[in-house]
Amino acid sequence: MKNRNTFRDAVYAVVRKIPKGEIMTYGEVAREAGYPRAARAVGRVLAGNYDPEIPCHRVIRADGGVGGYNRGAEKKAELLRREMLGEIFDSKFVYLRP
Repeated sequence: MKNRNTFRDAVYAVVRKIPKGEIMTYGEVAREAGYPRAARAVGRVLAGNYDPEIPCHRVIRADGGVGGYNRGAEKKAELLRREMLGEIFDSKFVYLRP
């Protein structure tokens, strides 16, 4: 990896652009940030984010799982429910959009 701060900044830049009502996977964020094999590292970076301008709750696992959140998985699920027409079933996010 080039530089830890460069990677973190690239991840934050991608996540900052995720609009309300949309989600990305950790892998998608990694690819968009220019580090296609760094999905787990994206998760580690986002675990340390407490800046409300960086909506890390909009990043989920590739299998649809909610994934971790530094304020708790239930809080992440609540935020996703509030922003999106969707629900959490068996720890997986499911769109309920027509």
